[in-house]
Amino acid sequence: MNIYWLEQTDADVPVGNQWLSARETICLSGLHFAKRRADWRLGRWTAKQAVAACLNLSTDLHSLGDIEIRAASSGAPEVFLQNQPADIAISLSHRDGTALCTVGPAGTSFGCDLEAIEPRTEAFIADYFTLNERALIARAPAEEQPLLLALLWSGKESALKTLRVGLRLDTRCMCVSPAGGWPQPSREKSQDLCLIPSANNPDGWRPLQVRYSGSCVFGGWWRFQDRLVRTAVSNLPLGTPVAQHGHRTH
Repeated sequence: MNIYWLEQTDADVPVGNQWLSARETICLSGLHFAKRRADWRLGRWTAKQAVAACLNLSTDLHSLGDIEIRAASSGAPEVFLQNQPADIAISLSHRDGTALCTVGPAGTSFGCDLEAIEPRTEAFIADYFTLNERALIARAPAEEQPLLLALLWSGKESALKTLRVGLRLDTRCMCVSPAGGWPQPSREKSQDLCLIPSANNPDGWRPLQVRYSGSCVFGGWWRFQDRLVRTAVSNLPLGTPVAQHGHRTH
């Protein structure tokens, strides 16, 4: 299965709301905190841009109002075109003024997540990671552990979105691992983990694996740039994510 991905930032989002549907405008009016409103608008803008790019739809502001992102009963985003379910599936994440949207075929299950590199306590590690994950963290060089922790946590978030359950599950029921293990410092320095392009993988995505409840194995990819880790996970074999390009307002 192939999925497409697009990122946008706060600076890409227009000031006005004419690109929102009537239902979305009502939803936005119910959000009373500025950060929550900004995150919600960024997520909707990014999703609409990604959907328009994949379906070859117009990206003028009024036409984008025909694309509507609704929350399913599980909380997962669903796409509607002119009030009808679209033949497309998406996953959505945002963090620190950046949003990521992945797009794939309708009826498929996949999830994406963005995580920032930040300190994590020993208690956090003990509470949310499996024994195998904690062993992998312990073996990594100290300066690389924050990146590895963000990767493992992001992989869990993406897998939980694939299952459409969010954090209602114990995160220790799944074990995330970079395919082939974590690079050894003698072979590869942490600063080289940002982007490693190739002809077939210009954005430097690296494979990962998520083992769920011991027997189910999900495939996925991860990428690190600008102190943000991105992951995409699916219960189907997943090709390298393909970049899309959205409209920029600046």
